[in-house]
Amino acid sequence: MSESVVTIVVVPRERFSCTQRSLDSIYAHTQVPFDLVYVDGNSPTSVQQYLEHQSQEKSFQLIRIERYLTPNEARNIGLAHVKTPYLVFCDNDVVVSPGWLDTLIQCANETDAAIVGPLMCQDDPVHEVVHFAGGDAHVWSDRTGKKRLREKMYRQGQRVEDVQSLLQRQQTELAEFHCVLVRTAIFEQVGPLDEGFMNTKEHLDFCMTVTAAGGTVYLEPASIVTYVPGPPLDLSDIPFYMLRWSDGWTRQSLQRMLEKWGVAEDGYFKNKYKKLGWRRRETLIRPLSTWLSLGFRNWYLEAAIARIDKLLNRWLTYRHAQKMTQARAATVPTTLSQG
Repeated sequence: MSESVVTIVVVPRERFSCTQRSLDSIYAHTQVPFDLVYVDGNSPTSVQQYLEHQSQEKSFQLIRIERYLTPNEARNIGLAHVKTPYLVFCDNDVVVSPGWLDTLIQCANETDAAIVGPLMCQDDPVHEVVHFAGGDAHVWSDRTGKKRLREKMYRQGQRVEDVQSLLQRQQTELAEFHCVLVRTAIFEQVGPLDEGFMNTKEHLDFCMTVTAAGGTVYLEPASIVTYVPGPPLDLSDIPFYMLRWSDGWTRQSLQRMLEKWGVAEDGYFKNKYKKLGWRRRETLIRPLSTWLSLGFRNWYLEAAIARIDKLLNRWLTYRHAQKMTQARAATVPTTLSQG
């Protein structure tokens, strides 16, 4: 471990059923020495036992918290245990490719970047469809003086084989938390991640904060990783998924962006509010309605389930807020193991 210059911090994203596939890919395709801190936020028993076994077998640090965590909360827990010059925040549904970490570190070394993002792909089969290849993230002023947020993701939905020859290492404004290398020293300037962003826009906030502090963000397309979102979801994934993409968490995150960066609540934000719960509708509500309707789309049943979902979602968010208040009074994790 003394040879490591980088610590991989793995955190829950939206489900737990990709845990083994993701962790296996990290150990199979990472050639450079690394430390690993795994933050387990209330995974189901089978996953918990798997991680405990793996932490002993592979000698990584496992931090178990007996409640669900927001993404930035989980990242900050892992960050507190990083002692290397670099760290990688990696979601637990990410599958990496050979050489992914070597090239990220090389880019940071050669450019002095504070943040380096890989060519991020999405879905199965892995490493074939681009999710993100850099982007825009900044605040600008219109002719009336109103501040507005600019967010744009490049190359989304394009095939890797069609664009890879066109991409090169370059400075950009945006990297995503699916998988991102960060120079650890930057946190001495900007502090920990802002936990006011509970489930969205936290990557914009972090990149803009680092840029404001004088750091740079780079895209390194020689590094390719893929995140594999649900569906399918295991039944044990559903409570966390519903909370992770809850209306309440999204509203609070958008409100934090408005307040922190002083931007106007324009059409960008109104569209986000209008689409609240879209992931639950596509991943949970619509498939359930279609299954109950014997394979046919039933708009009336879908709408009825959606109304129930809204009520259940409010209750889940309220219950979690209560648990967070109680848990934060005792900040020590229930288990802390080092293999």
